[in-house]
Amino acid sequence: MDDVRRGLLVIGHGSRRPEANEMLSAVADAVRGRLDWHAVEPAYLELSRPTIAEGFRILVREGCTDIVVHPYFLYPGNHTVADIPRELEQLGAEHPEVRWTMTEPLNLDERIVDVVVDRVRAATS
Repeated sequence: MDDVRRGLLVIGHGSRRPEANEMLSAVADAVRGRLDWHAVEPAYLELSRPTIAEGFRILVREGCTDIVVHPYFLYPGNHTVADIPRELEQLGAEHPEVRWTMTEPLNLDERIVDVVVDRVRAATS
């Protein structure tokens, strides 16, 4: 498996507010700094670019042969259980030479609960 070139596509919803979209880019940059992978790219479900298809194709052009897709969403909803997987199926058919898989969204995780508690405490101190 030495020839596997892993790529990560971090998907956010997308916003009309540029600063919201910049946050997803910052998340992708931070993850890139912690993973020793070939490439990490942000992408947006709607309202911003690159789109999911554009981000996936960027990773393919960069030579990724194994793409992990992470929906940067809090919990499973229509976007993470239907919309995104449907688009990925189409992209997978378009690029059968590339293996892809999708992670779970963030879900309930004690680390997220810790962040919520920290934010609540900061707002009330």
